Amino acid sequence: MSLRYTNIIPLGKKLFFTSVFVCCLSTVIAQKSKADSLSKELKKEKIDTNKVRLMWQLADAAYNYSPDTALQFAQNALYLARSIKYTEGQSRSLGILANTFMVIGNYPRALELNFQKLQLEEKRDKPRNLASVLMNVGIIYRYQEDYHSALEYYSKADSVISRNNVTDFKFAIALNIGDAYDHLNIFDSSYKYFTRSLITARQLDNNDFIGKSMTGLGHGYRKIGNNAESLMNYRNAIDYLSSSNDDETLCETTLGLATLFDNLNDHDSARYYARLSYGIAQKDGFQLGEYDAAQFLTNHFKKIKLIDSAFAYSEYSHALNDSLNSKTRIRELQVLASNEQFRQRGLEEDRRIAAERRHQQLQFLLIGIFIPGLFLFTLMLSRQQIHIRVIKVLGILSLLFSFEYLTLWLHPTVAELTGHTPIFEIMIFVGVAAVLIPLHHRAEYWLVNRLTQHRVFRGQTRKLHQKV
Repeated sequence: MSLRYTNIIPLGKKLFFTSVFVCCLSTVIAQKSKADSLSKELKKEKIDTNKVRLMWQLADAAYNYSPDTALQFAQNALYLARSIKYTEGQSRSLGILANTFMVIGNYPRALELNFQKLQLEEKRDKPRNLASVLMNVGIIYRYQEDYHSALEYYSKADSVISRNNVTDFKFAIALNIGDAYDHLNIFDSSYKYFTRSLITARQLDNNDFIGKSMTGLGHGYRKIGNNAESLMNYRNAIDYLSSSNDDETLCETTLGLATLFDNLNDHDSARYYARLSYGIAQKDGFQLGEYDAAQFLTNHFKKIKLIDSAFAYSEYSHALNDSLNSKTRIRELQVLASNEQFRQRGLEEDRRIAAERRHQQLQFLLIGIFIPGLFLFTLMLSRQQIHIRVIKVLGILSLLFSFEYLTLWLHPTVAELTGHTPIFEIMIFVGVAAVLIPLHHRAEYWLVNRLTQHRVFRGQTRKLHQKV
């Protein structure tokens, strides 16, 4: 999905919420170094499960600076994990693939992969993993501004987190739910969850989290006209965010405070905080924050009839809008390229699986030809001067091959029927064995006796001819 910046972006659109996508917190240089180290390990590794683990770790280290590389390794990890029935590897690989597509801006593909991961996690007893993927689905819907769908999955994640006491995600889920309700302008609910996130943030003694929660409360109070509470939360949030160097959220908080002062017709304060937001965004390269502040200042100066200043910031807004739209077009091309890369790798895997199936079918065919061939060869030997024990052994082998072939042929059907559940597979094969073993013994007795009797009869006939 591409974002368009032709209109004023509502305050809080890019807000501060905490994503639980698997991410590296190191710098790009450290990520590259880590990726190089993992790549060397991968070349030496022989065990498939370890290869899967190294590939998803490599993809995780690379997705911020090289999404193409991350896609390649994560997709390879996913296919290898599927081929060896390694569920944890499949789940991790799907998560990193989804994260990489999310970074590119390919939200539909990220959503599709997260749903695949969700299907896996729903069958497992790992509450943290289940809560994580449910929250990530909600985050993608939130990026697409589908706040009702986001709330649906946030609520499911919240239930898992509360029921299983997943402490890692308590702040994130409360903040995300508060953010969604804030965008839907449902103050009672946004207040409830922002307050809950603030309590958790204070328990964690995390200044950044405290600042984020207070920014959310500042937005909510401002919207319902409780200016005193909004002002207090915004100003406290600025202190906490400054101490934690969270400039991106700080841009939003100061712009929120500027909006509050603008509503109060305190033009000097509104202008001061809007310019502060613009300066922070410009310094750190947050073009979207810079654009928001420039748009605010344009409208602010128009309101107070300072046309020259309004025109200047309008020019800044247009330039930023062109830059953002240019980046959007580049991102759209990246989305198309990533889809094609994903499709081509999928086709390669389909061809590999098809070749593997053909090879397997050929083996079944050869075994199917070999078994009757062995039986016929045994019958032919029974007419020759071969020791009777050799004939008995060959007869038994013919029957063993036949019954084992039958079991091998049935196994895929039984596995699919039972959903690869070991208990049910064992029960079915025990039942099959209960039928096959008596048949096996009877057939073995009949065949060996038939062959040996034929030999005895031929020997007696030969002696009789010799006497005559």
